[in-house]
Amino acid sequence: MPQMDVRFNNLSVTADIVVVDDSGVKHELPTIPNTMKKAFVGPKKRIVRKEILKNVSGMFAPGKITLLLGQPGSGKSSLLKMLSGRFPMEKNITVEGDITFNNVQREQVIKRLPQFVAYVNQRDKHFPMLTVKETLEFAHKFCGGELSKRGEEMLSKGSPQENLEALEAAKAVFAHYPDIIIQQLGLQNCQNTIVGVSASA
Repeated sequence: MPQMDVRFNNLSVTADIVVVDDSGVKHELPTIPNTMKKAFVGPKKRIVRKEILKNVSGMFAPGKITLLLGQPGSGKSSLLKMLSGRFPMEKNITVEGDITFNNVQREQVIKRLPQFVAYVNQRDKHFPMLTVKETLEFAHKFCGGELSKRGEEMLSKGSPQENLEALEAAKAVFAHYPDIIIQQLGLQNCQNTIVGVSASA
Protein backbone atom coordinates (compact mmCIF):
# COMPACT_ATOMS: atom_id res chain seq x y z
CA MET A 1 0.00 0.00 0.00
CA PRO A 2 1.53 3.38 -0.96
CA GLN A 3 2.18 5.87 1.83
CA MET A 4 0.22 9.11 1.50
CA ASP A 5 1.18 12.37 3.19
CA VAL A 6 -1.77 14.81 3.13
CA ARG A 7 -1.10 18.49 3.84
CA PHE A 8 -3.35 21.53 3.76
CA ASN A 9 -2.21 25.11 4.22
CA ASN A 10 -4.42 28.19 4.77
CA LEU A 11 -7.40 26.28 3.40
CA SER A 12 -10.52 28.42 3.22
CA VAL A 13 -13.87 27.43 1.76
CA THR A 14 -16.73 29.91 1.35
CA ALA A 15 -20.18 29.64 -0.17
CA ASP A 16 -22.35 32.43 -1.56
CA ILE A 17 -25.88 31.62 -0.46
CA VAL A 18 -29.18 33.38 -1.11
CA VAL A 19 -31.10 34.41 2.01
CA VAL A 20 -34.55 35.90 2.24
CA ASP A 21 -34.72 39.20 4.08
CA ASP A 22 -38.20 39.52 5.58
CA SER A 23 -37.27 42.14 8.19
CA GLY A 24 -39.18 44.85 6.30
CA VAL A 25 -42.29 42.74 5.71
CA LYS A 26 -45.39 44.08 7.38
CA HIS A 27 -47.65 41.51 8.95
CA GLU A 28 -51.02 42.15 7.38
CA LEU A 29 -54.30 40.34 7.31
CA PRO A 30 -54.33 37.56 4.68
CA THR A 31 -56.82 39.28 2.41
CA ILE A 32 -56.93 38.61 -1.34
CA PRO A 33 -55.33 41.98 -2.27
CA ASN A 34 -52.55 41.51 0.33
CA THR A 35 -51.86 37.95 -0.85
CA MET A 36 -51.74 39.09 -4.51
CA LYS A 37 -49.37 41.93 -3.62
CA LYS A 38 -47.00 39.55 -1.79
CA ALA A 39 -47.06 37.13 -4.73
CA PHE A 40 -45.82 39.82 -7.14
CA VAL A 41 -43.52 41.80 -4.85
CA GLY A 42 -42.19 38.93 -2.74
CA PRO A 43 -39.57 39.17 -0.02
CA LYS A 44 -36.19 40.74 -0.69
CA LYS A 45 -33.35 38.33 -1.38
CA ARG A 46 -29.67 38.95 -0.87
CA ILE A 47 -26.49 36.96 -1.25
CA VAL A 48 -24.48 36.25 1.89
CA ARG A 49 -20.97 34.78 1.98
CA LYS A 50 -20.82 31.88 4.47
CA GLU A 51 -17.40 30.78 5.74
CA ILE A 52 -17.22 26.99 5.89
CA LEU A 53 -13.48 26.73 6.59
CA LYS A 54 -11.20 29.66 7.38
CA ASN A 55 -7.39 29.48 7.09
CA VAL A 56 -7.11 25.86 8.24
CA SER A 57 -3.66 24.27 8.14
CA GLY A 58 -2.45 20.82 9.11
CA MET A 59 -1.30 17.43 7.92
CA PHE A 60 -2.23 13.78 8.09
CA ALA A 61 0.87 11.61 8.28
CA PRO A 62 0.83 8.10 6.82
CA GLY A 63 0.41 5.28 9.32
CA LYS A 64 -0.79 7.62 12.07
CA ILE A 65 -4.20 7.95 13.72
CA THR A 66 -5.30 11.59 13.79
CA LEU A 67 -8.17 12.76 15.98
CA LEU A 68 -10.15 15.65 14.53
CA LEU A 69 -12.22 17.47 17.15
CA GLY A 70 -14.59 20.39 16.91
CA GLN A 71 -18.05 21.60 17.79
CA PRO A 72 -21.01 20.65 15.58
CA GLY A 73 -20.93 22.82 12.47
CA SER A 74 -17.26 23.75 12.89
CA GLY A 75 -16.28 22.23 9.53
CA LYS A 76 -14.85 18.80 10.42
CA SER A 77 -16.83 16.94 7.75
CA SER A 78 -16.26 19.73 5.22
CA LEU A 79 -12.50 19.49 5.74
CA LEU A 80 -12.49 15.72 5.29
CA LYS A 81 -14.72 15.99 2.21
CA MET A 82 -12.38 18.62 0.73
CA LEU A 83 -9.35 16.41 1.31
CA SER A 84 -11.07 13.34 -0.16
CA GLY A 85 -12.46 15.15 -3.21
CA ARG A 86 -16.07 14.62 -2.13
CA PHE A 87 -16.96 18.25 -1.38
CA PRO A 88 -19.61 19.42 -3.88
CA MET A 89 -17.86 22.06 -6.00
CA GLU A 90 -20.68 24.31 -7.19
CA LYS A 91 -20.19 27.67 -8.88
CA ASN A 92 -21.09 29.47 -5.64
CA ILE A 93 -18.19 27.76 -3.78
CA THR A 94 -14.79 29.46 -3.47
CA VAL A 95 -11.71 27.53 -2.34
CA GLU A 96 -8.42 29.17 -1.37
CA GLY A 97 -5.22 27.66 0.00
CA ASP A 98 -3.19 24.58 -0.83
CA ILE A 99 -3.91 20.87 -0.54
CA THR A 100 -1.12 18.45 -1.43
CA PHE A 101 -0.76 14.68 -1.52
CA ASN A 102 2.91 13.65 -1.25
CA ASN A 103 3.74 17.25 -2.28
CA VAL A 104 1.59 16.98 -5.44
CA GLN A 105 -1.15 19.61 -5.78
CA ARG A 106 -4.74 18.39 -5.39
CA GLU A 107 -5.68 19.63 -8.87
CA GLN A 108 -3.09 17.32 -10.44
CA VAL A 109 -4.42 14.16 -8.76
CA ILE A 110 -8.13 15.00 -8.40
CA LYS A 111 -9.24 12.34 -10.91
CA ARG A 112 -7.16 9.66 -9.21
CA LEU A 113 -7.90 10.82 -5.66
CA PRO A 114 -10.32 7.95 -4.82
CA GLN A 115 -7.38 5.56 -5.33
CA PHE A 116 -5.45 7.26 -2.53
CA VAL A 117 -7.92 8.83 -0.11
CA ALA A 118 -11.17 7.55 1.37
CA TYR A 119 -13.78 9.29 3.47
CA VAL A 120 -16.33 7.35 5.50
CA ASN A 121 -19.51 9.24 6.33
CA GLN A 122 -20.56 9.75 9.94
CA ARG A 123 -23.73 7.77 9.37
CA ASP A 124 -22.47 4.27 9.82
CA LYS A 125 -24.40 1.07 9.34
CA HIS A 126 -24.07 -1.45 12.14
CA PHE A 127 -26.00 -4.13 13.95
CA PRO A 128 -27.47 -2.40 17.02
CA MET A 129 -27.72 -5.66 19.00
CA LEU A 130 -23.94 -6.25 18.95
CA THR A 131 -21.49 -5.01 21.57
CA VAL A 132 -18.60 -2.70 20.70
CA LYS A 133 -16.21 -5.67 20.74
CA GLU A 134 -18.54 -7.83 18.61
CA THR A 135 -18.87 -4.97 16.11
CA LEU A 136 -15.07 -4.73 15.78
CA GLU A 137 -14.80 -8.53 15.48
CA PHE A 138 -17.48 -8.55 12.76
CA ALA A 139 -15.69 -5.79 10.83
CA HIS A 140 -12.39 -7.66 11.20
CA LYS A 141 -13.85 -10.91 9.84
CA PHE A 142 -15.66 -9.05 7.05
CA CYS A 143 -12.37 -7.43 5.95
CA GLY A 144 -10.64 -10.81 5.70
CA GLY A 145 -9.50 -11.27 9.28
CA GLU A 146 -6.03 -12.43 8.37
CA LEU A 147 -2.76 -11.28 6.87
CA SER A 148 -3.06 -10.76 3.11
CA LYS A 149 -0.75 -12.34 0.54
CA ARG A 150 0.65 -8.86 -0.12
CA GLY A 151 1.40 -8.50 3.59
CA GLU A 152 3.21 -11.84 3.56
CA GLU A 153 5.23 -10.76 0.53
CA MET A 154 6.34 -7.61 2.35
CA LEU A 155 7.72 -9.78 5.16
CA SER A 156 10.11 -11.70 2.91
CA LYS A 157 13.07 -9.32 2.73
CA GLY A 158 15.11 -10.70 5.65
CA SER A 159 16.77 -13.99 6.44
CA PRO A 160 14.55 -17.11 6.51
CA GLN A 161 14.52 -17.00 10.33
CA GLU A 162 13.67 -13.26 10.41
CA ASN A 163 10.93 -13.77 7.81
CA LEU A 164 9.40 -16.61 9.83
CA GLU A 165 9.46 -14.60 13.07
CA ALA A 166 8.02 -11.50 11.37
CA LEU A 167 5.28 -13.58 9.73
CA GLU A 168 4.33 -15.24 13.03
CA ALA A 169 4.25 -11.86 14.80
CA ALA A 170 2.10 -10.31 12.05
CA LYS A 171 -0.32 -13.26 12.10
CA ALA A 172 -0.59 -12.98 15.89
CA VAL A 173 -1.41 -9.27 15.56
CA PHE A 174 -4.07 -9.97 12.92
CA ALA A 175 -5.58 -12.78 15.00
CA HIS A 176 -6.11 -10.38 17.92
CA TYR A 177 -6.66 -7.17 15.95
CA PRO A 178 -10.07 -6.25 17.46
CA ASP A 179 -8.56 -6.49 20.96
CA ILE A 180 -5.59 -4.37 19.88
CA ILE A 181 -7.94 -1.69 18.51
CA ILE A 182 -9.92 -1.72 21.78
CA GLN A 183 -6.66 -1.15 23.68
CA GLN A 184 -5.38 1.55 21.31
CA LEU A 185 -8.65 3.51 21.40
CA GLY A 186 -9.15 3.04 25.15
CA LEU A 187 -12.46 1.20 24.78
CA GLN A 188 -11.87 -1.39 27.51
CA ASN A 189 -14.63 0.03 29.74
CA CYS A 190 -17.28 -0.02 27.01
CA GLN A 191 -16.23 -3.06 24.94
CA ASN A 192 -19.17 -5.11 26.24
CA THR A 193 -21.71 -2.30 25.83
CA ILE A 194 -24.39 -2.93 23.23
CA VAL A 195 -24.00 -0.38 20.43
CA GLY A 196 -27.74 0.23 20.06
CA VAL A 197 -29.48 2.72 17.78
CA SER A 198 -29.04 6.48 18.06
CA ALA A 199 -32.03 8.58 19.07
CA SER A 200 -31.96 10.36 15.70
CA ALA A 201 -32.14 7.12 13.70
